[in-house]
Amino acid sequence: MAQRLLLRRFLASVISRNPPQGRWAPLISRALQSPQHSPGDLTVTPSQARPLYTTRVCSTTFNIQDGPDFQDRVVNSETPVVVDFHAQWCGPCKILGPRLEKVVAKQDGKVVMAKVDIDDHTDLAIEYEVSAVPTVLAIKNGDVVDKFVGIKDEDQLEAFMKKLIA
Repeated sequence: MAQRLLLRRFLASVISRNPPQGRWAPLISRALQSPQHSPGDLTVTPSQARPLYTTRVCSTTFNIQDGPDFQDRVVNSETPVVVDFHAQWCGPCKILGPRLEKVVAKQDGKVVMAKVDIDDHTDLAIEYEVSAVPTVLAIKNGDVVDKFVGIKDEDQLEAFMKKLIA
């Protein structure tokens, strides 16, 4: 009973909230257009359908699936690529990853980021001489042009990006 009350309050607050204005067109939810029935025979009929907004998926960052995927999306890329060799168990990787994604996103498509889990792709880690994580490579026209190992702050990451783009 308490859960149902909390759910009703939550849904009422979400439905009555003014949607943010943006360039993304709203999607109309079919669920809000038809009456909803609850177990207590209470009928909730919204007065009008509310727009449902979605967020843009970050297309500048992607996970490498296998060797051929790495070849296609990184080595053969016309856009410079930052490759983040990381591991799920690595604490510094969990700190560096979001920072790196943020700095790459600021570049407006001039750079893309590939994430390589070394536990899943040990062959790539060996091929690119990754001996510690996090290791970040800058690859331009299929060649490694810069590299760092360890955690960096945002200013250092932006300088790393500028060298790659130049």
